[in-house]
Amino acid sequence: MRRPREIGFLFASRSIRLFAYGLASTVLALHLAALGYGAGGIGLLLSLTLVGDTVISLGFSLKADAIGRRQTLILGAGLMALAGLAFAMGSGFALLCVAATIGVISPSGNEVGPFLAIEQAALAQVVVAERRPLLFAWYHLAGAFASAGGALAAGWGVHALTTVGWTDVGGYRAVFGLYGALGILQLAPFLMLGRGVEVPLEERGPSAKFGLHRSRAKVLRLCALFSLDSFGGGFVVQAFLAYWFHVKFGARPEAIGSILFGANLLSGLSGLPAAWLARRIGLVNTMVWTHLPSNVLLAAVPFMPNFGWAIGCLLARFSISQMDVPTRQAFTIAVVEPDERSAAAGMAGVARTIGASLSPILSGSLVAASWLGTPFGLAGGLKIVYDLLLLKGFRDLDNAAPPVV
Repeated sequence: MRRPREIGFLFASRSIRLFAYGLASTVLALHLAALGYGAGGIGLLLSLTLVGDTVISLGFSLKADAIGRRQTLILGAGLMALAGLAFAMGSGFALLCVAATIGVISPSGNEVGPFLAIEQAALAQVVVAERRPLLFAWYHLAGAFASAGGALAAGWGVHALTTVGWTDVGGYRAVFGLYGALGILQLAPFLMLGRGVEVPLEERGPSAKFGLHRSRAKVLRLCALFSLDSFGGGFVVQAFLAYWFHVKFGARPEAIGSILFGANLLSGLSGLPAAWLARRIGLVNTMVWTHLPSNVLLAAVPFMPNFGWAIGCLLARFSISQMDVPTRQAFTIAVVEPDERSAAAGMAGVARTIGASLSPILSGSLVAASWLGTPFGLAGGLKIVYDLLLLKGFRDLDNAAPPVV
């Protein structure tokens, strides 16, 4: 049964959060560079940010179905607010590392922390299985639009502040102050969620380690592949793209914000045809055959002859790069039992964050060694390997997914 009230609140929380993530990812690396940290230090802090998000996400999502999804989301919003305020007021490397590790900060502009897994499970609770790919596509689109708006607001907001006499660091601090305020604002839709988003007592299975029972083997196999995909993607997170355009072409925050605004809009829109395509060729086929060309385009970005061509190649990549997201989310939810949904989505998210957390250190080292384009090639190549392994290992499950309702 559909429950528009819960769906509306979850879409509102997603939009608030992703706007904040778009803000932070646009200025995070620039802020650290303005504070005097080099490429190696920036890469280390980005990795620590993702490691901390992994720990928070794992701990929260594995227990959310048992202790309550609403309560878990409220705790996550509090950590997000604290992290933003720490980056707004602090400058010491140790303090920022602690804030990045314990709090919730997104260096990619995409989902981090416990929210995505729990919200996916809550949405799956209130709609029937056949409607989930399209609902997840709209959910992804809402987040992508919000992240795009955040990126644009951060870039042009800093530009406006520096125009009237603020320093770059002052402008970046203002952005993180807004990030913290949005973390607090996100509490509102979470507080209004009802019991409809929780697992009904009659659908709760036996208590299980890590929140999984019958689907453990499948989920672990998926997690291994998702980790490989994100390890590749972690070489070029949104914060790195902002830094790369700044170093390579001297792009200012307002230009970077505009680029990321367009990229996020295109990535969000790509999810809608993915839902239509999945009904015809299957979830796994849609994930793979839309993802492969986007990875080729990603690897080609540093070979573009000038700033305009590099932007065009990147935007072409983003126009199809996220077609696998709603289909991947729907597939993960479909092949597990109702009381495993938060745990399965959480473990998948953690696997992705673990993979992504290792790459920024390597990206920072490569950039420091003047191998500016190498992260793009590594990212595209590793993600192509993931696509082929996913097709080989899970195509047979496409039609075997149980009709979970």
